[in-house]
Amino acid sequence: MPELPEVETVRRILEQETVGRQITGVTFHDFQGVIGDMDPDTFRALVRGQTLGCPQRRGKYLSIPLSEGLALVIHLRMTGRLLVLPNDAAPVRFEHLALHLDSGQDLRFADQRKFGRVLCLDAYSARAALARLGPEPLERRFSASYLAQMASRRTAPVKNVLLDQRIVAGLGNIYVDEALFRARINPFTPAGTLTQDDHRRLVRAIRYVLRAALLNQGTTFSSFENPYGEQGRNADFLQVYGKGKAGQRCGRCDNELAWTKLGGRGTSFCPTCQPMPTQ
Repeated sequence: MPELPEVETVRRILEQETVGRQITGVTFHDFQGVIGDMDPDTFRALVRGQTLGCPQRRGKYLSIPLSEGLALVIHLRMTGRLLVLPNDAAPVRFEHLALHLDSGQDLRFADQRKFGRVLCLDAYSARAALARLGPEPLERRFSASYLAQMASRRTAPVKNVLLDQRIVAGLGNIYVDEALFRARINPFTPAGTLTQDDHRRLVRAIRYVLRAALLNQGTTFSSFENPYGEQGRNADFLQVYGKGKAGQRCGRCDNELAWTKLGGRGTSFCPTCQPMPTQ
């Protein structure tokens, strides 16, 4: 699933390619549920003639303001892709929606799993839809003291707490595994048992892995592509994610990495570098 670095990579390219462009038409393909419960004719009438503003990102969501008090709120979910292509390019695989722009390009949405959405909302509803999200992990509000407050008295594993979008927005399985490894914290550690030093190390680690992934334009394992159809380069720099299941060894201590399920999610870590704390 695209996480903060992947969605931010998409946002930055859309800012270059689509700001100020007018939507001249809309084409739907086989899955009209991509726009949620809205009728396709209603969606088409609302967005046609609208001018795209500067795209914003909130956690894993994109929000593109339109010229008449509306916004497109987009969630890529697991396999969604936003692509910028010439108007006359053939539909891409799993394409569900094309917004035709006056630049001679399309903004297209494709999604193999059909979980992603492109919703047209009024500005108030768009803000309300994103208001439940926690702070951005690269902003000052996300601090060691904030994390300590959110983790206090929680018995849930720290990994589950970090995946809660109400606590911190934009983190997913990849970067939580990577940050916990960098901070030397076992993913099963009860969140309420973390020390203040743990919180400081963890916040630094989260910011490090996200910034590194942004520099590499995200991580691609199967489906993620930026709007130019390019894959992210960050997979080559991951330390643990996905490596435990493949039986690979830790790059820090050379012991074998572990893989297990935690909260239904595959989890890789190093039992040596990330031991469970003693009670």
